[in-house]
Amino acid sequence: MSRDYGQYCGLARALDVVGDRWNLLIVRQLLVAPARYRELRDGLPGIATNLLTDRLRDLETAGVLERRLADEGNATIYALTEWGAQLREPIAGLIRWSTPLMIRGPQGDEFRTEWLLVALPALFTGRAPTRTATVGIDIGGDVIQLQATASGVDVSLPDGREFDAVLRADASITLGLATGLLTLDDVAASIDIDGDRSAVHTVFAR
Repeated sequence: MSRDYGQYCGLARALDVVGDRWNLLIVRQLLVAPARYRELRDGLPGIATNLLTDRLRDLETAGVLERRLADEGNATIYALTEWGAQLREPIAGLIRWSTPLMIRGPQGDEFRTEWLLVALPALFTGRAPTRTATVGIDIGGDVIQLQATASGVDVSLPDGREFDAVLRADASITLGLATGLLTLDDVAASIDIDGDRSAVHTVFAR
């Protein structure tokens, strides 16, 4: 691996594997779904192709990810190993820790709606909705599905079920609502809700 701290410490050895620039963002993309090389490159704006190739090789050598044949055709896809997928928990912790850094908004930074498939579950950890509800979050035409149940809030791409409501809002407002730093009343003038407003309250209630 390209980095070795030479310390017998769990954190140091973890950083030997995933501490290099871009490594955890590659893992983030694969937590969304297994992906082809081109899909990874598209989901990682700013990464050089040769650097992505190097990082994928390093993570594969370390056992974090593996290459597989796609179900259709002969294309190669990258997927997390069982061990690599255990990075979801520390990544979720970092997402929650980042809340003060996100308050200032995107400030011109790139954003992909698919990143919410990793961020929102982290921010909804510990929620216990008082009723069931299915809400679509529409950000510029890209939709994420939130399913409130007694056990928490599940986040996914739409699976065809009918929404109780659709919330149209930008990314910073959606994240602010998920963290609890914003309420629906705070942002009433900046959002649009079609359907049952109480369903949206249910999803974002703390």
